[in-house]
Amino acid sequence: MAESHPSENHRLLVSTRNAHKVGEIRAILGPEFTVSDLSILPGMGEVEETGVTFEENATLKAVAASGRFDDWVIADDSGLAVDALGGAPGVHSARYSGAGATDAANKALLLKNLAGVRGKDRSARFWCLIVLARAGRKLAAFSGTVEGIIVPVAKGEGGFGYDSLFLPDGHCETFGQLPAAVKNQLSHRARALEKLRDWRGWW
Repeated sequence: MAESHPSENHRLLVSTRNAHKVGEIRAILGPEFTVSDLSILPGMGEVEETGVTFEENATLKAVAASGRFDDWVIADDSGLAVDALGGAPGVHSARYSGAGATDAANKALLLKNLAGVRGKDRSARFWCLIVLARAGRKLAAFSGTVEGIIVPVAKGEGGFGYDSLFLPDGHCETFGQLPAAVKNQLSHRARALEKLRDWRGWW
């Protein structure tokens, strides 16, 4: 497989149907990559996330999609780890409130479970683990984290998931309040994608 510099504008498939996530990835990576999602593979079914770590789940999704796409594929598994909850919701972040979970239900359950927890005891971090695959084979993995705390009341309408509850260290606005351009410079996903973009295997 020939390797080249990403300035040649690689086609990159993101193994997801989450439009918010794909929009973030496209904005962060910029014009060096042509980013698509699973809508270009209409016959591709959902991949069951049976892993117990972010990397295991990302690998399952990336490798499965790479068997049906003739270029680079990435998948990310990301989530929120809250110290007072023993690292929960963790790999279950998207389904924290159970079957048919919504962002609103997940946030409501998180706040309920943190009732009575104050100040620095609400420390948390967002994790992102991105796996790169091609032709059914895992090539590399890249991780990123961002530290912060969980605020007691959701603030802001931007972002998605738990963004409106997460106040990153060094800032006075949540991910739901910060402009997308600012969030995309300091988020867990941005930090993992920076490592992906700098991967020596591109050239």
